[in-house]
Amino acid sequence: MSEGSDTAAAVTQAIAARRELVNEAIPNQLPVQKPERLYEASRYLLDAGGKRLRPTVLLLAAEAIADVEPLQADYREFPAPEGSVDMMAAAISIETIQSFTLIHDDIMDDDDMRRGVPAVHREYDLSTAILAGDTLYAKAFEHMLETGADSERSVRALSELATTCTKICEGQSCDIQFEARTDVTTDEYLEMVELKTAVLYAAAASIPAILLGADDAVDPLYQYGLNVGRAFQIQDDLLDLTTPSEKLGKQRGSDLVENKQTIITLHARRQGVDVDSLVPEDDVEAVDEETIEEAVERLEEAGSIDFARELAHDLIEEGKDNLRVLPDNEARDRLDDIADFLVEREY
Repeated sequence: MSEGSDTAAAVTQAIAARRELVNEAIPNQLPVQKPERLYEASRYLLDAGGKRLRPTVLLLAAEAIADVEPLQADYREFPAPEGSVDMMAAAISIETIQSFTLIHDDIMDDDDMRRGVPAVHREYDLSTAILAGDTLYAKAFEHMLETGADSERSVRALSELATTCTKICEGQSCDIQFEARTDVTTDEYLEMVELKTAVLYAAAASIPAILLGADDAVDPLYQYGLNVGRAFQIQDDLLDLTTPSEKLGKQRGSDLVENKQTIITLHARRQGVDVDSLVPEDDVEAVDEETIEEAVERLEEAGSIDFARELAHDLIEEGKDNLRVLPDNEARDRLDDIADFLVEREY
């Protein structure tokens, strides 16, 4: 087995092990209670699955900071300078915010499916879906309050979480506005991606440093998360074009059909490509694979696909440089490997 495949296996195992622990913790952290329909809807996407990448980053960052053997410390009583911290509660808080954003994204985009199941507003109804998203948003702050960290650190973590939620909403608003513009710059796009996607990775990576009192690691880990998160979104843009529809679980090239601005289309416009004419249909259901394939070939000829790949890899390398602030241990190695995994992943 090659070194590359060994690393990939280690990353997959690291994510899978922590995903299982997070999945086990969710029912206790967010039980279904009265009114049952509201909490069933709130738990619906959490129970549907997900890679749990953000809570995995949080738990690994905690392990790296504390310099403990991976998976050996009790996350519910994680070793801190003064007493212990419930790091799993913090991890669930981050994943709860992620689910809140997915519910509201699906409502705004009028999407039918998420994680292989009907979207919450399809499975239940629009009003219940809105309330479920709002409930998850509020519960995330409750979870973060339950870490048992020193009061000053707890307030800092809550402040970081609140700022993160605000930025996510700002990013979503920018993304919607960009759909009506053809003059979006690369810098504007990267700022939107930072707000919409990357800040939650940044929070996941840096909040353990806040809770554990590792102040020197807070900013570097935040930058790690920002760059990894931006690269993650760019990879998503690439996968939308390069992955067969049956693997994607939706129509390949749907971003083109829906006129979403991506780093790929921005680059193509600068190369003189008439992006708006690449896919004449405006209905995802009406697009065929041949049309998408021709559009992708045009984007490849313009160098836009390679540009996006290179940018994603550059962001990953910049992000990984920030990990040098951490002790040299296995958890740090996994954070390094996960960064690469996020831009090499496939559906």
